[in-house]
Amino acid sequence: MRFEGATIFVTGGAGFIGSAVCRHLLADTQANVVNLDKLTYAANLNNIPNGVSNSRYAFERADICNGPLLQQLFSKFQPHAVMNLAAESHVDRSIDGPGEFIQTNVVGTFSLLQEALRYYRGLTGAQREGFRFLHVSTDEVFGSLGESGSFSEVSSYAPNSPYSASKASSDHLVRAWHETYGLPTLITNCSNNYGPYHFPEKLIPHAIIKGLAGEELPVYGDGQNIRDWLFVEDHAKALTLALERGGVGQTYNIGGRNERTNLQVVKAICDLLDELSPHPSGSRHDSISFVADRPGHDRRYAIDASKIERELGWKAEKNFESGIESTVRWYIEQKHWWQAILARGYVSTRVGLGQ
Repeated sequence: MRFEGATIFVTGGAGFIGSAVCRHLLADTQANVVNLDKLTYAANLNNIPNGVSNSRYAFERADICNGPLLQQLFSKFQPHAVMNLAAESHVDRSIDGPGEFIQTNVVGTFSLLQEALRYYRGLTGAQREGFRFLHVSTDEVFGSLGESGSFSEVSSYAPNSPYSASKASSDHLVRAWHETYGLPTLITNCSNNYGPYHFPEKLIPHAIIKGLAGEELPVYGDGQNIRDWLFVEDHAKALTLALERGGVGQTYNIGGRNERTNLQVVKAICDLLDELSPHPSGSRHDSISFVADRPGHDRRYAIDASKIERELGWKAEKNFESGIESTVRWYIEQKHWWQAILARGYVSTRVGLGQ
């Protein structure tokens, strides 16, 4: 069985992608999972329902910027691997408040690298040989594409938002800690994720929840910005495969090969909501409105996932049509999950206009 006897740190494990990784590790492997998360506004321990009663799961409230605490946790759990998914990730919020992104994404990654290196240097034998540090990043570090082409592992970095700049910085730190200090690291860069347990501020859950309420569905600019959409559970499987089989010092791009404009995404959600949960006011398409665009909004992203497909045998199982249908159905059936977030005081006000 995969990862039998191994202990894996998942930082940011109460977030959207991190929780998908935790759920996958608990359900489909024999790994012992230690979820390290400081529980910011977007974190939710309810994202891991299979963790509560699982003897292979532990949660530790921890900020990756806190070096002394990380040192204690490395000593306590003796992990065989670290999967770093702890990050501030919302571009709009990074425009209004970049400092938090620099602190978590840059300083936090530095602190985690330092403590991982300290721990790694004390290992011997098979545990030292097998230790891995997997850093999870984004395609946004590459900037904006033209009408054709896609990002590969050798694409130049050209981040355009405070968020993507902070993630680019963290990628460079991880590479440097491998090249300079010999820490056995890997980096993955993924396209836009979607699926269950996605915090309501992001495009797809935002549109679903607004659509269920019969409210206006805002689309930035002309709606023609293109993203490559990746179902989060496919991403989680790719990450554990990279950890298990990936080459030390290597980078792997992970994408779903599902390019869609933002307007196409919202229209697909409207179609599904009209079919699965009709609203008395009529079609959700009538609620689409165009609003002021985000400053510096990258026009197009696309991932060439050939390397991970070829070398590690991974391939996305969900296409966009099957993935978005299962996502919309989940939000309809699991209203209690997102209604609890709204009840705690989350309000979907517009941010990121840079004013």
